Amino acid sequence: MTPRENIAPFRSFILKVANRCNINCDYCYVFNSADQAWQRLPARMSVDIARAAGRRIGEHAAAHGLPGVHVVLHGGEPLLAGPRHMADLLGAVREGVTAGVEVRFELQTNGTLLTEPWLDLFERYEVVVGVSLDGPASANDRHRLTHASRSSAASAVRGIDLLRSRPHLLAGVLAVVDLANDPVEVHNYLASFEPPVIDFGLPHGTHDEPPHRGDPSVPEYGVWMSRVYDAWLARPEDRHDIRMLEDIVALSSGVRGSVESLGLAPPTSVVIESDGTIEGVDTLRSVEEGASWLGLDVFRQSFDEVLHHPKLLHRQYGKATLAEECQDCPLVEVCGGGYLPHRFSTARGYQNPSIYCADLEYLIRHVQGSLRRHGWDPAAPPPPP
Repeated sequence: MTPRENIAPFRSFILKVANRCNINCDYCYVFNSADQAWQRLPARMSVDIARAAGRRIGEHAAAHGLPGVHVVLHGGEPLLAGPRHMADLLGAVREGVTAGVEVRFELQTNGTLLTEPWLDLFERYEVVVGVSLDGPASANDRHRLTHASRSSAASAVRGIDLLRSRPHLLAGVLAVVDLANDPVEVHNYLASFEPPVIDFGLPHGTHDEPPHRGDPSVPEYGVWMSRVYDAWLARPEDRHDIRMLEDIVALSSGVRGSVESLGLAPPTSVVIESDGTIEGVDTLRSVEEGASWLGLDVFRQSFDEVLHHPKLLHRQYGKATLAEECQDCPLVEVCGGGYLPHRFSTARGYQNPSIYCADLEYLIRHVQGSLRRHGWDPAAPPPPP
């Protein structure tokens, strides 16, 4: 088994600038999952680590002739770093990246700490901001409460409204699917903020600890997302993207998608922790202690060395590392076997179909059926990239 001839370089670099959070989401893979590494990690990234990361990013971009890179400021809650320290981190990263390489900064936040001074800082460094919100207060507060078990919804909405006063800074809204919520209500509520993108994420789980289902015989998550798809199509006045659904459309047409949870293209993102250590897929923390560890850091290793780490190299093999039933599935080019953490079981490691296999099949067929009704021809050659 050999990897693809040309290994894809990293293009997206996720910096864990703060390793604490001011709210306590019960589904959080950082703080409330099997791996409790956050307790041993610095509460915030130092400027020295950000500078070293910037140099490594610049080195990688130069080696692969990348015209631009995507740097995501993440956590925990990244705003806990504080505006002054965040400015130092942004400056250190930009300083390290090779001249002529565009750095596109994005920050993912729960929105509760946003203020006008923060927006001024984002203007200065051209940082766009995504906000996590699961829907109206009744939906959001089922899982996203403060440490004192109080609602976080009003503060998050206030943050989104503040960003809407400078709409070019709003990158989008991210929601985790909860079967207890009405999908149409959630979609339409999030759409009311006029974000450019709405992302929906499936809750993390494994074959050992699968996500909640009311009826395991029904692809409930696929049905839920198919109703989002229908609500999205029913509102032509909306202009937002829904990344998961657009990727299904693109992959069904032979075009590469953008998220690593779908399709067979090798992921091009990498995570730099607050102590400078490097992880490939940090959501593997939801699987077991140490599942995301590589034993590498920005001071000792280049990102080219990271690309060839065994835990990441296997992602370059395409279908060959999937379960046999996935390799033979007619939808594998679209679903890609599902997101890596969702394939795990203690008995077979990652050689399993996704825990969302039936859901993905239902959703993909629902989307493709809709496309056919609108004249889509799956046999037609894809457009040029």
